[in-house]
Amino acid sequence: MQVPLMKVRGLKKYFPIYRGAILPRQVGEVKAVDGVSFDLYRGEALGLVGETGCGKTTVGRTILRLYEPTAGNIMMDGVDLMQLKGRELNRMRKRMAMIFQDPYASLNPRMRIGDIVGEPLVIHSEARGKEKNSRVAGLLEMVGLSPDYIYHYPHEFSGGQRQRVGIARALALNPDLVVCDEPISSLDVSIQAQVVNLLEDLQHKFGLTYLFIAHDLSMVRHICERVAVMYLGRVVELAHRDELFGRPLHPYTRALISAVPIPDPDLQADRERIILEGDLPSPADPPSGCNFHTRCPIVRPDHCPREDPELREILPGHWVACHYAEEFL
Repeated sequence: MQVPLMKVRGLKKYFPIYRGAILPRQVGEVKAVDGVSFDLYRGEALGLVGETGCGKTTVGRTILRLYEPTAGNIMMDGVDLMQLKGRELNRMRKRMAMIFQDPYASLNPRMRIGDIVGEPLVIHSEARGKEKNSRVAGLLEMVGLSPDYIYHYPHEFSGGQRQRVGIARALALNPDLVVCDEPISSLDVSIQAQVVNLLEDLQHKFGLTYLFIAHDLSMVRHICERVAVMYLGRVVELAHRDELFGRPLHPYTRALISAVPIPDPDLQADRERIILEGDLPSPADPPSGCNFHTRCPIVRPDHCPREDPELREILPGHWVACHYAEEFL
C-alpha cells in the first residue's frame, strides 16, 4: 500500500461573523470548510471541484496553514502540522507551495521579477546575491521564460507570462506539495492548455504532488488521477477520475457532470441534463442533516434532513456521502 504524503481528517475552518461598530460581538460563523477528509499520495494530482463558494480555496489555504484551522488534523509525512509553530512550521513550509488564481493580484507590482521569484530563497536563507539570480534565471528558463526577465516588472507581462512567474516562484524551494488554486481560470483559453501542459511536465520531471483546485471538470479530468467533489464545505464524493465520470454515485456529482458539454452533438442531444432546483444555501446557516437535501432530486423527507451522511466507501476507492448512493449502482 502506498503511504499518503498528506492526510487530512475532519478539517474545519469557520470564519466568525461580528456585529456592532463600537463593541463588536460574534453573532455567528461562516462554515467555509466543515469536516473535510482525504489522503494525498506522493506524485499524484488530486482534483478538488465544486461550485463557487463551496470552500475549495479555503481547504487549500488551510492545509498550508495560511489560514489557521478551526478543528481537524493535517499530517504530512507523519508530522502534525497543527502542532507546529515558529521555526518548525517554517521548515515544513519549505516543502509546500501555492500557485494563486489571479496572476495580476499575486505579484507585487513594485518588485522586479527576479526579486519576486527569489523571495522564497531569501526568506529561507537558501541563496542571496549572484547565487540567487543564477537560480532564479534557471527557474524562469524551466517555465519557458527568458532569464533576462529578472530585471523586468510584472506590468510588462501578459497574464500567461505572469502565471508562469507564479509557477517559478512556487517551485523555487523544490516543494513536495503544490496547491494549484484555479491556476488557469483567469487566463485566455488559448493560454490555458499551455499552462496545464507546463504543470504536467513539471510534475513528471520533479515528482510533484498537486492539489488541483478548479471548477472546470474537463480540465480536472485531463490532469488529475483522483477527483474530490465539494458541496457547501464538505466532500460529497471522492474517486478515481474514470470511476467518477463513468459512474457518479452522488446526486450533486451527477448534476455537475451532466452540465459538461460533449463535442459530439448527437451524444449531447441524447444525454439527460440534470437541473438542480432551489438556491445554494448559505454556509453561515447550512441545512440540517444532509446539507444537499434542499436541492436533491432523490431526497427522503423523513430521513435526509435529520441525519448527516458519513463519507463511506461504496466501491473500492470510491467514497460517497449519501444515504441512498446505492440507487445509482
